Amino acid sequence: MFYFEQINGNRILKSDLIKRAEAFFTTRDICICDKGTRVNEDEITRNKKLIADYLGIESQNLVFPTQTHSTNIAVASISQKDYPETDGLILTRPDLAIFLNFADCTPVILYDEKQNIGAVSHAGWRGTAGKIAGMTVEKMKNEFNSNPLDIVALIGPAIGFCCYDVGEEVFEKLSASVSDFSGLYEIREGKIFVDLKNINKRQLEEAGVGRIDVCSYCTVHNNDLFYSYRNENGTTLRHSAVLKLN
Repeated sequence: MFYFEQINGNRILKSDLIKRAEAFFTTRDICICDKGTRVNEDEITRNKKLIADYLGIESQNLVFPTQTHSTNIAVASISQKDYPETDGLILTRPDLAIFLNFADCTPVILYDEKQNIGAVSHAGWRGTAGKIAGMTVEKMKNEFNSNPLDIVALIGPAIGFCCYDVGEEVFEKLSASVSDFSGLYEIREGKIFVDLKNINKRQLEEAGVGRIDVCSYCTVHNNDLFYSYRNENGTTLRHSAVLKLN
């Protein structure tokens, strides 16, 4: 179940499914990414420090990649600062934290309770069609001996089934990403609507993950809480999915 907490009066969204790591989604209260020039750089720096202090790490150990709607997945390292064309980050060290940025795309946080490792994936329609969340589970399994049954997943605020209409080409690619696409799309007034969050959930289930909490917030309908690229005419501001190990 999702619930709100605060960092110095600023709202963050958590789930009680992850108890042994710090995993949350920021809201509009704490913006730590601006892909344009709308937020003062000093404010971004202050907000990063706010989160780093909350997590008990140095600001420079708050790691994030350059996202390009790819299916590339990297492992966060203390010695690496840049992660180009990367839309999934795996975290294995408790002295680092990772975050990825979103404004309608689906954020997925993964946490292996036994191995104490985790990951964040950025699943827009391209990443979802490429099964980035499931690929991240496979990488955790193959490289770090994770058992998918030990992994819990949080699917955070994203554009909802209520609002996400797509063209036929996107529909075909998304429908091919799971073995059973039933219940994940509807035709309304001649438009095709897809359920991006639950497509990712089904992909995770097919990868062997059984415990998944899906956030009900739609970034379009709840634009007062979260950023929406579609609803805000291409906003460059982003909310984030954040993970730190215990």
